[in-house]
Amino acid sequence: MQRIVVLNPKGGSGKTTVAINLASYYAQRGERPALLDYDPQASAARWVRKRQAGQAPIYLINAFERDNRVTRAFQLRVPDGTRRVIVDTPAAVEAAEMPELTANADKIIVPVLPSDIDIHACARCITSLLLVAKVKRTENRLAIIANRVRRNTRMYQSLTRFLGTLDIPIVATLRDSQNFVRAAELGLGLHEMKHYQVSEDLASWEPLLAWLDEPSGRAAVAAAAAAQAADKVGTAAAAGAAPLVTAPALFA
Repeated sequence: MQRIVVLNPKGGSGKTTVAINLASYYAQRGERPALLDYDPQASAARWVRKRQAGQAPIYLINAFERDNRVTRAFQLRVPDGTRRVIVDTPAAVEAAEMPELTANADKIIVPVLPSDIDIHACARCITSLLLVAKVKRTENRLAIIANRVRRNTRMYQSLTRFLGTLDIPIVATLRDSQNFVRAAELGLGLHEMKHYQVSEDLASWEPLLAWLDEPSGRAAVAAAAAAQAADKVGTAAAAGAAPLVTAPALFA
Protein backbone atom coordinates (compact mmCIF):
# COMPACT_ATOMS: atom_id res chain seq x y z
CA MET A 1 0.00 0.00 0.00
CA GLN A 2 1.39 3.35 -1.03
CA ARG A 3 0.75 6.49 1.03
CA ILE A 4 0.85 9.79 -0.88
CA VAL A 5 0.77 13.05 1.11
CA VAL A 6 -0.10 16.34 -0.63
CA LEU A 7 1.23 19.14 1.54
CA ASN A 8 1.79 22.88 1.51
CA PRO A 9 0.93 25.12 4.49
CA LYS A 10 0.04 27.92 2.06
CA GLY A 11 -3.71 27.89 1.41
CA GLY A 12 -4.95 27.91 -2.17
CA SER A 13 -1.93 26.09 -3.61
CA GLY A 14 -4.08 23.37 -5.19
CA LYS A 15 -3.59 20.53 -2.70
CA THR A 16 -7.18 19.30 -2.94
CA THR A 17 -7.17 19.48 -6.74
CA VAL A 18 -4.09 17.25 -6.85
CA ALA A 19 -5.46 14.86 -4.21
CA ILE A 20 -8.89 14.29 -5.77
CA ASN A 21 -7.47 13.82 -9.27
CA LEU A 22 -5.00 11.24 -7.98
CA ALA A 23 -7.82 9.45 -6.14
CA SER A 24 -10.00 9.34 -9.27
CA TYR A 25 -7.08 8.14 -11.43
CA TYR A 26 -6.30 5.23 -9.11
CA ALA A 27 -10.00 4.45 -8.71
CA GLN A 28 -10.29 4.15 -12.49
CA ARG A 29 -7.43 1.66 -12.42
CA GLY A 30 -9.19 -0.47 -9.82
CA GLU A 31 -6.65 0.24 -7.07
CA ARG A 32 -9.31 0.93 -4.43
CA PRO A 33 -7.89 4.24 -3.19
CA ALA A 34 -8.66 5.81 0.16
CA LEU A 35 -8.82 9.61 0.43
CA LEU A 36 -8.04 11.13 3.84
CA ASP A 37 -9.35 14.69 4.15
CA TYR A 38 -7.51 16.51 6.96
CA ASP A 39 -8.75 19.94 5.85
CA PRO A 40 -11.62 21.36 7.99
CA GLN A 41 -12.99 23.01 4.84
CA ALA A 42 -13.84 19.45 3.71
CA SER A 43 -13.49 20.22 -0.01
CA ALA A 44 -12.28 16.72 -0.83
CA ALA A 45 -15.10 15.18 1.20
CA ARG A 46 -17.71 17.24 -0.67
CA TRP A 47 -16.19 16.15 -3.98
CA VAL A 48 -16.43 12.47 -3.02
CA ARG A 49 -20.09 12.89 -2.03
CA LYS A 50 -20.86 14.34 -5.47
CA ARG A 51 -19.79 11.13 -7.16
CA GLN A 52 -22.45 8.87 -8.62
CA ALA A 53 -23.11 5.25 -7.70
CA GLY A 54 -21.79 4.00 -11.04
CA GLN A 55 -18.40 5.68 -10.71
CA ALA A 56 -15.28 3.90 -9.52
CA PRO A 57 -15.41 3.88 -5.69
CA ILE A 58 -13.18 6.04 -3.49
CA TYR A 59 -13.14 5.37 0.26
CA LEU A 60 -13.42 8.65 2.20
CA ILE A 61 -12.10 9.30 5.70
CA ASN A 62 -12.97 12.64 7.30
CA ALA A 63 -9.66 12.88 9.11
CA PHE A 64 -10.36 16.45 10.24
CA GLU A 65 -13.11 15.15 12.54
CA ARG A 66 -12.34 13.75 15.98
CA ASP A 67 -14.39 10.96 17.51
CA ASN A 68 -13.65 10.49 21.22
CA ARG A 69 -15.53 7.18 21.24
CA VAL A 70 -12.75 5.41 19.28
CA THR A 71 -9.00 5.60 19.03
CA ARG A 72 -7.43 7.85 16.41
CA ALA A 73 -5.81 4.84 14.73
CA PHE A 74 -9.20 3.13 14.43
CA GLN A 75 -10.77 6.28 13.00
CA LEU A 76 -8.07 6.57 10.32
CA ARG A 77 -7.99 2.88 9.33
CA VAL A 78 -8.41 2.03 5.66
CA PRO A 79 -10.22 -1.02 4.24
CA ASP A 80 -8.37 -4.22 3.46
CA GLY A 81 -7.25 -4.27 -0.15
CA THR A 82 -6.57 -0.54 -0.36
CA ARG A 83 -3.55 -0.02 -2.61
CA ARG A 84 -3.23 3.77 -2.56
CA VAL A 85 -3.86 6.21 0.28
CA ILE A 86 -3.98 9.91 -0.68
CA VAL A 87 -3.75 12.44 2.15
CA ASP A 88 -5.13 15.95 1.58
CA THR A 89 -3.57 18.11 4.30
CA PRO A 90 -4.95 21.40 5.64
CA ALA A 91 -3.56 24.89 5.24
CA ALA A 92 -1.47 26.48 8.00
CA VAL A 93 0.28 23.25 8.99
CA GLU A 94 3.01 24.09 11.49
CA ALA A 95 6.53 22.76 11.01
CA ALA A 96 6.18 20.74 14.22
CA GLU A 97 3.18 18.89 12.73
CA MET A 98 4.99 17.79 9.58
CA PRO A 99 6.82 14.78 11.05
CA GLU A 100 3.51 13.16 12.03
CA LEU A 101 1.91 13.84 8.63
CA THR A 102 4.88 12.57 6.62
CA ALA A 103 6.34 9.82 8.83
CA ASN A 104 4.74 6.96 6.88
CA ALA A 105 4.53 8.72 3.53
CA ASP A 106 5.99 6.92 0.53
CA LYS A 107 5.64 10.09 -1.57
CA ILE A 108 5.21 13.76 -0.60
CA ILE A 109 3.95 16.25 -3.17
CA VAL A 110 4.25 20.02 -2.68
CA PRO A 111 2.13 22.06 -5.13
CA VAL A 112 3.25 25.68 -5.58
CA LEU A 113 1.70 28.56 -7.51
CA PRO A 114 3.64 31.11 -9.60
CA SER A 115 3.39 34.07 -7.23
CA ASP A 116 5.93 35.77 -4.98
CA ILE A 117 3.98 34.91 -1.82
CA ASP A 118 3.66 31.25 -2.81
CA ILE A 119 7.33 30.98 -3.75
CA HIS A 120 8.42 32.18 -0.30
CA ALA A 121 5.89 29.89 1.40
CA CYS A 122 7.19 26.95 -0.63
CA ALA A 123 10.76 27.69 0.44
CA ARG A 124 9.72 27.57 4.11
CA CYS A 125 7.75 24.36 3.52
CA ILE A 126 10.66 22.57 1.85
CA THR A 127 13.03 23.74 4.61
CA SER A 128 10.69 22.36 7.28
CA LEU A 129 10.31 19.05 5.46
CA LEU A 130 14.07 18.63 5.16
CA LEU A 131 15.12 19.89 8.60
CA VAL A 132 12.14 19.19 10.87
CA ALA A 133 10.42 16.21 9.23
CA LYS A 134 13.84 14.79 8.25
CA VAL A 135 12.80 13.93 4.69
CA LYS A 136 15.94 12.99 2.77
CA ARG A 137 16.42 14.06 -0.83
CA THR A 138 18.12 10.75 -1.63
CA GLU A 139 15.00 8.75 -0.73
CA ASN A 140 13.03 10.02 -3.75
CA ARG A 141 10.02 10.77 -1.53
CA LEU A 142 9.69 14.52 -2.08
CA ALA A 143 8.71 16.37 -5.25
CA ILE A 144 7.17 19.65 -6.39
CA ILE A 145 4.30 20.44 -8.75
CA ALA A 146 4.22 23.83 -10.45
CA ASN A 147 0.49 24.50 -10.40
CA ARG A 148 -1.90 26.80 -12.32
CA VAL A 149 0.90 27.89 -14.59
CA ARG A 150 0.65 30.33 -17.45
CA ARG A 151 3.77 29.86 -19.52
CA ASN A 152 5.66 32.75 -21.08
CA THR A 153 4.93 35.00 -18.12
CA ARG A 154 7.50 36.70 -15.93
CA MET A 155 6.15 35.09 -12.77
CA TYR A 156 6.40 31.60 -14.29
CA GLN A 157 10.03 32.29 -15.19
CA SER A 158 10.69 33.42 -11.61
CA LEU A 159 9.05 30.24 -10.33
CA THR A 160 11.15 27.95 -12.52
CA ARG A 161 14.35 29.76 -11.47
CA PHE A 162 13.43 29.39 -7.82
CA LEU A 163 12.46 25.71 -8.13
CA GLY A 164 15.74 25.02 -9.87
CA THR A 165 17.63 26.11 -6.74
CA LEU A 166 15.93 23.62 -4.40
CA ASP A 167 17.46 20.39 -5.72
CA ILE A 168 14.00 18.81 -5.47
CA PRO A 169 12.46 17.24 -8.59
CA ILE A 170 9.67 19.15 -10.35
CA VAL A 171 7.50 16.25 -11.46
CA ALA A 172 4.66 18.14 -13.14
CA THR A 173 3.76 21.54 -14.53
CA LEU A 174 -0.01 21.93 -14.55
CA ARG A 175 -1.53 24.75 -16.57
CA ASP A 176 -4.18 27.16 -15.34
CA SER A 177 -7.13 25.23 -16.79
CA GLN A 178 -10.88 25.38 -16.24
CA ASN A 179 -11.00 21.62 -16.80
CA PHE A 180 -10.00 21.11 -13.16
CA VAL A 181 -12.85 23.35 -12.02
CA ARG A 182 -15.44 21.63 -14.21
CA ALA A 183 -14.32 18.17 -13.13
CA ALA A 184 -14.48 19.07 -9.43
CA GLU A 185 -17.99 20.50 -9.80
CA LEU A 186 -19.18 17.19 -11.26
CA GLY A 187 -17.45 14.92 -8.77
CA LEU A 188 -15.05 13.76 -11.49
CA GLY A 189 -11.34 13.61 -12.05
CA LEU A 190 -9.60 14.56 -15.29
CA HIS A 191 -9.13 10.91 -16.19
CA GLU A 192 -12.89 10.39 -16.02
CA MET A 193 -13.72 13.17 -18.49
CA LYS A 194 -13.85 12.88 -22.27
CA HIS A 195 -10.29 12.51 -23.46
CA TYR A 196 -10.52 15.00 -26.31
CA GLN A 197 -11.60 17.70 -23.85
CA VAL A 198 -8.70 17.26 -21.44
CA SER A 199 -5.90 15.71 -23.51
CA GLU A 200 -3.47 18.57 -22.90
CA ASP A 201 -4.03 18.46 -19.16
CA LEU A 202 -3.76 14.68 -19.02
CA ALA A 203 -0.37 14.83 -20.75
CA SER A 204 0.95 17.13 -18.03
CA TRP A 205 0.09 14.52 -15.38
CA GLU A 206 2.13 11.72 -16.95
CA PRO A 207 5.50 12.67 -15.37
CA LEU A 208 3.86 12.88 -11.93
CA LEU A 209 2.23 9.46 -12.28
CA ALA A 210 5.51 7.96 -13.46
CA TRP A 211 7.36 9.43 -10.47
CA LEU A 212 4.77 8.06 -8.06
CA ASP A 213 5.49 4.56 -9.39
CA GLU A 214 9.23 4.93 -8.78
CA PRO A 215 10.73 3.30 -5.66
CA SER A 216 11.14 5.46 -2.57
CA GLY A 217 12.73 5.26 0.86
CA ARG A 218 15.47 2.69 1.39
CA ALA A 219 14.63 1.00 -1.91
CA ALA A 220 15.33 4.24 -3.76
CA VAL A 221 18.62 4.76 -1.91
CA ALA A 222 19.72 1.19 -2.67
CA ALA A 223 18.70 1.51 -6.33
CA ALA A 224 20.61 4.77 -6.71
CA ALA A 225 23.70 3.29 -5.04
CA ALA A 226 23.51 0.18 -7.23
CA ALA A 227 23.24 2.34 -10.35
CA GLN A 228 26.24 4.38 -9.22
CA ALA A 229 28.24 1.21 -8.61
CA ALA A 230 27.26 -0.11 -12.04
CA ASP A 231 28.45 3.14 -13.63
CA LYS A 232 31.80 2.78 -11.88
CA VAL A 233 32.15 -0.80 -13.11
CA GLY A 234 31.26 0.24 -16.64
CA THR A 235 33.72 3.15 -16.57
CA ALA A 236 36.48 0.93 -15.23
CA ALA A 237 35.78 -1.76 -17.81
CA ALA A 238 35.78 0.80 -20.61
CA ALA A 239 39.16 2.06 -19.43
CA GLY A 240 40.56 -1.49 -19.40
CA ALA A 241 41.00 -1.52 -15.64
CA ALA A 242 39.93 -4.21 -13.23
CA PRO A 243 36.34 -3.52 -12.23
CA LEU A 244 35.79 -2.04 -8.81
CA VAL A 245 32.83 -3.58 -6.98
CA THR A 246 31.36 -1.70 -4.03
CA ALA A 247 28.47 -2.59 -1.75
CA PRO A 248 25.57 -0.18 -2.15
CA ALA A 249 24.84 1.90 0.94
CA LEU A 250 21.38 1.53 2.44
CA PHE A 251 21.28 4.90 4.14
CA ALA A 252 22.06 8.40 2.85
